Amino acid sequence: MTKTVVAVYTGQGLAEPLKAVFQELLPDCRLVNIIDDSLIGDVVKAGQVPPGVAKRLVQYYRHGEELGADVILNTCSSVGEVADDARGMIGIPIVKIDDGMAEKAVESFRRIAVVATLPTTLAPTMRLIAKKAEEAGKGIEVVNGLAEGAFDALVSGRPEEHDEILLRTALDVAGRADAIVLAQGSMARMEQRLRDATGKVVFSSPRFGVQQVKELLGKL
Repeated sequence: MTKTVVAVYTGQGLAEPLKAVFQELLPDCRLVNIIDDSLIGDVVKAGQVPPGVAKRLVQYYRHGEELGADVILNTCSSVGEVADDARGMIGIPIVKIDDGMAEKAVESFRRIAVVATLPTTLAPTMRLIAKKAEEAGKGIEVVNGLAEGAFDALVSGRPEEHDEILLRTALDVAGRADAIVLAQGSMARMEQRLRDATGKVVFSSPRFGVQQVKELLGKL
């Protein structure tokens, strides 16, 4: 029987790249996307996840359940803590795209730099890594790698400038870290370039997230 995954997005950028990962790792899965690109705008404007965004997200998770999802994939790290809270309200598993990435980074490294283009993504990702380290009983250092100006460059139609700011930020934090975590799934396309430039292990979330979905579906 075909399994259904509902992926919930707060913006447009990740849907196509993530679809390609699903086609590779879960080719027989029915993938349904729910995209509300007003969500990330509201989060950025508020500087945190406002109650209205949290409420809409929970509604989308419920819609996913109504659509017949076996698993819901939350694709946005900025709202990952909403997904944590929603797990007790939704009758099917919710996978956070960055959970597996955070676990792997903590498992292998002690000094971990988190690179993000938004403070609203940086802070929850740093908290997630600290939480995973605590659960694993490991002492780690999390390094702040905010790529200031990169998000504005991207939404203003200047992707090359976005990439250059990311590169400069990664090079800046590389000397203080053993590994680099990319907080936004949309950064995955930069993974190899940043690895080559910094000489560090670089983690991005999409493949880890879909792999976790695959493992969960195999148990259902």
